[in-house]
Amino acid sequence: MLEELLSMWDYPFMVRAFLVGLAVSAVAPLLGLPIVLRRLSMIGDGLSHVGFGAMSAALALGAAPLLFALPCVVGCAFILLSLRYSRLIKGDAAIALLSTAALAAGVMILSLSEGMNTDVLNYLFGTILGTSEGDAVISLSLCAAILACYIALCPRIMALTFDPRFARASGLDTRRLNFALALMTALVIVLGMRMMGALLITAVLVVPPLAAMRLARTFLGTLVGACAISCLSFCLGLAASFLWSTPAGASVVAVNLAMLLICHLAAALLRRLGRA
Repeated sequence: MLEELLSMWDYPFMVRAFLVGLAVSAVAPLLGLPIVLRRLSMIGDGLSHVGFGAMSAALALGAAPLLFALPCVVGCAFILLSLRYSRLIKGDAAIALLSTAALAAGVMILSLSEGMNTDVLNYLFGTILGTSEGDAVISLSLCAAILACYIALCPRIMALTFDPRFARASGLDTRRLNFALALMTALVIVLGMRMMGALLITAVLVVPPLAAMRLARTFLGTLVGACAISCLSFCLGLAASFLWSTPAGASVVAVNLAMLLICHLAAALLRRLGRA
């Protein structure tokens, strides 16, 4: 089995998939933790549906899916936050409105063009074969930019996450900070869709922070733990996908869920030992 696993590096597409997937897995929990703590977990699911609609339109128009989807998802993220601040519609209703509209638009576009094909299914469920050299360069560059921006904004993000009123009273421009978080989240979702698929990318945002929160006690500790769990889950999921020919996205999500269960059981055991 070890020799078969090592042979994975003989395939260029596996190397590209590993590099891009590891970068996305490292960055996604950084954005997922504030989303989870602020009870906005469904925003990732909504934006992934928007990404599916945008990529469906790109396939129908013959455009580059990644370059076409990026501005569409970022624009919808801004619209979503604007709706949350308006009196017309707020919260989960705004997410449901945009996600269902984008999904319906994607299905309509596909039905009027070529219908469901392999490329569309790859965007729904992910594929390691879809990471080209150009996509890899763009994805790694954007992940590096997202990481740099997050590190620069981390103290402000922490203040906004735990006490938005205090952050606003202390002079922080919370609206712009929210838009920056939405922008970075939208970029991560689009970058991860080729690997994880539109239906599974939200798990990479949400599950590792939930697992880390079972054991960590500080914001920084939870961030580090979530990134470690996410990266380890991706490596194990990709290895399982290669060895047993299972879908890469589903394998990574399954390992993430297993990690969540392990962390939950470990936290329960530590609580019992502490009471003993």
